[in-house]
Amino acid sequence: MKEMNIAYLSSAYLAPVEYYTKLLAYDKVFVEQYDHYIKQTYRNRCTIAGPSGELALSIPTVKPDTLKCPMKDIRISDHGNWRHLHWNAIESAYNNTPFFEYYKDDFRPFYEKKYEFLIDFNEELCRMVCELIDIHPTIERTSEYKMEFAPGESDFREVIHPKKDFREVDKEFVPQPYYQVFESKLGFLPNLSIIDLLFNMGPESLLVL
Repeated sequence: MKEMNIAYLSSAYLAPVEYYTKLLAYDKVFVEQYDHYIKQTYRNRCTIAGPSGELALSIPTVKPDTLKCPMKDIRISDHGNWRHLHWNAIESAYNNTPFFEYYKDDFRPFYEKKYEFLIDFNEELCRMVCELIDIHPTIERTSEYKMEFAPGESDFREVIHPKKDFREVDKEFVPQPYYQVFESKLGFLPNLSIIDLLFNMGPESLLVL
């Protein structure tokens, strides 16, 4: 019997393409919920392609009482009308893509409903994106914070990170170019949020992954 390949990932808001290649490639994925929450990671931000280049969207969070607050306890803040701003940014970035009209009604409710915990919001959004792409990963949350990994287990929790160059830290991820609306102006932008792939390529997203 073949050994199961298991990947460990952090929770992520509309994670980049690299993240979804793991959901497709691994037999089982554990999403870390006991890591200490760190700002400026994909846990609460995603990167989309705007008309003038990459644009980061960040979800504001309620400042935890302790410095070392586990991800599962991080609450979403209602500060600054972020849902409205994020949805407007997504709409203006992807309005002209081939599949935005097709998928927008799947995404819009996430920007209308209030979620208390960031991890729940991320998880439900991820589950829906997987359905739209037609991938069926086995995903569970972790039950503790692991430091040591067995053969066949891969730890990507801090590898997939907006401040790290995937070319250096993740040799198994090679981004496949696909059509992007602003490509003629900006060139191909690799490893953006999964929604960039989905709105540009629709059902063919799976082939790109």
